[in-house]
Amino acid sequence: MNRKSKFAAIAAALIVVSGFAEAAEPYPAKVIRMVVPYSPGGTGDNIGRAVAAKLAEILGQQIIVDNRPGAGGNIGAEATVRAAPDGYTVVMAATSLASNPALQRKVPFDPLKDLVPVSGCCEVPMIVVVHPSLPVKSIKELVAYASRNPGKLTYSSSGIGTSSHLAAELFKVLTGVDMLHAPYKADALALPDLLSGQINLMFMFQTSALPQMKSGKLRALAVSTAQRSPLAADLPTVAEAGVLGYEFSGWFGLFAPAATPKEIVDKLAAASVKAVHSPDLKERLSQQGFVPIGSGPEQFTAFFRGEVQKWARVVKQGGLLLLD
Repeated sequence: MNRKSKFAAIAAALIVVSGFAEAAEPYPAKVIRMVVPYSPGGTGDNIGRAVAAKLAEILGQQIIVDNRPGAGGNIGAEATVRAAPDGYTVVMAATSLASNPALQRKVPFDPLKDLVPVSGCCEVPMIVVVHPSLPVKSIKELVAYASRNPGKLTYSSSGIGTSSHLAAELFKVLTGVDMLHAPYKADALALPDLLSGQINLMFMFQTSALPQMKSGKLRALAVSTAQRSPLAADLPTVAEAGVLGYEFSGWFGLFAPAATPKEIVDKLAAASVKAVHSPDLKERLSQQGFVPIGSGPEQFTAFFRGEVQKWARVVKQGGLLLLD
């Protein structure tokens, strides 16, 4: 073997050894990207950043938050679907991931096949808030007013297919009222028109609603969950207020590309569960109105499949228009 061939053989061997060494590196060996499919400063962004910071501490690796808002969360979710299934890209998705297949004609991926649920992180109640100029002080009065004025009330949301949209649509299905939807790109963009009275009402995340309620800028009617919220204990649930069967809470959870190895999914899940149940993060989430969940892959997968089926039924029963 001549000298040139020897050098080539040595170089090839070094590449192989380097490849084995890289493959053998314990996960995580580099920066993890957490895609957050919502605008900075909103509820989804807040929960994503809080969980990312604690996960980084537990995993001993930096986690960067990559905001990819738009299309009811589809843009960020698709970016995750297209990423390498190596555990270095995850998405902090929400309720819209389960509802979009029923609401939209052209979802560019199948969330049940193209993503793997890692861990359910937390849920957050919605609060039905109205502008003080609207002459209603209870859910019964709201239903009565909407029934007398079909199509005249407007409700805002942070986007088509988002929690604030779905919570209102479920309300419409169960009460039969007709209200006009005014979608915005984020809660922060919807709030000014709601506060000015251009928009009549909104099903708003508790985290965003509480300051406006306390200041008197918005009137709260009820909470969306099955149980009353500890942070707004004087408010009845929507079901208590007369809409039997109504129950809704927004949720957030981690997903990874479908082919991500199980051992990596399990490690991410264990770290996520530990993160949301750690005393400091749990207290921080609770103070902001979040309810920590901390479920593992199997439990979260069963929950997610149930959510997909539920919203398919709601969309069909409500005769909601499919969106392009």
